[in-house]
Amino acid sequence: MNVSRRGFIKLLGAGSACLGLSKLGFDLGPVKAYAYEMKTAGAKEVVSICPYCSCGCNIIMFVKDGKFISSEGDPDYPVSEGSLCAKGAAFRALHVNEHRIVKPLYRAPGSDKWVEKDWGFMLSTIARRMKDTRDRDFVQKNDKGQVVNRLDTVFHLGSALMDNEECAVTVQMLRSMGVYQIDHQARV
Repeated sequence: MNVSRRGFIKLLGAGSACLGLSKLGFDLGPVKAYAYEMKTAGAKEVVSICPYCSCGCNIIMFVKDGKFISSEGDPDYPVSEGSLCAKGAAFRALHVNEHRIVKPLYRAPGSDKWVEKDWGFMLSTIARRMKDTRDRDFVQKNDKGQVVNRLDTVFHLGSALMDNEECAVTVQMLRSMGVYQIDHQARV
């Protein structure tokens, strides 16, 4: 969305006027409902499940002309009663966003520039660096001679965009390499 300074001031003025009218007793509920209906008019409602935590809240998705246009919580779902957490509320913005990076970017050590690379290069580079680090730093036994099989120099911070199944597979992979320092940023 490209808004000029003049357009921003107009929007700010209109928003202030609406806020002022709502404080004077005018009910803006019907106007908001009508505006929302116009946005989703003619769209097909599809009930889906939010994948980001074990609550599994229902999300009503609106699809128009084969495109995902909007989403909201399902008021009939007993756990959330139509409310969504921050990740569920941002579901559309996380998946349909013109600013989302869709190709891997690589910055060489010591460089200040990001370069677009293909997936083959990126995955082989990550695999090579993980293997080199594991070969160099893997600890099989501790000072007492007990078998620990761990990798002390790697830490993993999961993404809030990973669903439950991706998290399970990722943790299994990391543990198989000896990584034990694992956290996840799914907390809201």
